[in-house]
Amino acid sequence: MLTPAKPGAKPDPLRLAAQARGLAVFQFPSLTGEAAAAALRGLAVDIGVMAYVLQFAPQAFVNIPRCGTIQYHPSLLPAYRGPSSINWPIIKGDAFTGVSIFRPTDGLDEGPVILQKTVRIEPHDTVGSVYFDRLFPQGVAAMLEAADQVVAGRHEQIAQDESAASYEGWCRDAEAEIHWHDHVDHLYRLIRGCNPMPGAWTVVQGEKLRIFDVKKRRAARVADVVGKPGEICAIGESGVQITVQGGRLDILKVRVEGGGKMPAQQFAAAAGLEVGDLFAGEAARRTAVRKVAS
Repeated sequence: MLTPAKPGAKPDPLRLAAQARGLAVFQFPSLTGEAAAAALRGLAVDIGVMAYVLQFAPQAFVNIPRCGTIQYHPSLLPAYRGPSSINWPIIKGDAFTGVSIFRPTDGLDEGPVILQKTVRIEPHDTVGSVYFDRLFPQGVAAMLEAADQVVAGRHEQIAQDESAASYEGWCRDAEAEIHWHDHVDHLYRLIRGCNPMPGAWTVVQGEKLRIFDVKKRRAARVADVVGKPGEICAIGESGVQITVQGGRLDILKVRVEGGGKMPAQQFAAAAGLEVGDLFAGEAARRTAVRKVAS
């Protein structure tokens, strides 16, 4: 069962793969109605598997399969319950995250855990590398392992420790804005924790600019500090260097709204940026818009 396709959206590859194998595909606007429950009962399945869930699945629905339902979540539950559980461990500087396979309940990501796998977060990792290189392939393997255990009756269910639980909401544009007076370590984590989505962003020449690939340089002496936070201190073939608290950030890849990703040096040349120019925040963009309107 899949979420209904939005008008004009690309075909869902999972739907296409299922249909190519002759499998029935259902796309109900809600899983809480009798139509969805009747369709699932009619399939007489042994186990339900939920991987990327965008709809509320009530307990009465997930209990229909003979062996119940299992669900994938990309964190070590009970930590990071919520929709952006890959972003936040990177932004917060955690050394590990992981995969949890659990029994879904009516509470968001609150059911008992069947199986977990731990994943290391390397200092250079992004959301993309953590997910595609580790959480996705390990999640597929863990789902199969857990499904086999449940159907065979060999699984254990461990209640989540509520004293260690945390919930974080979406990591979206409001959370992804770069404040250039923040410390270099925090900004480095923020940019990596928003790469590729939603894309950490700043304002350049009154327009939103998303920043992706980045390196950091810590300042060891006052002589290492050139300019003020948010100021371009160097432009070279490798990228654009920005002064921040505690060091510099080497901006390597960026994207303007409505465009594709490009090397930061290419963007700087096209925009006519020079050493001493400032990257700004949303407040600066609103000021620029007011000036244009007046």
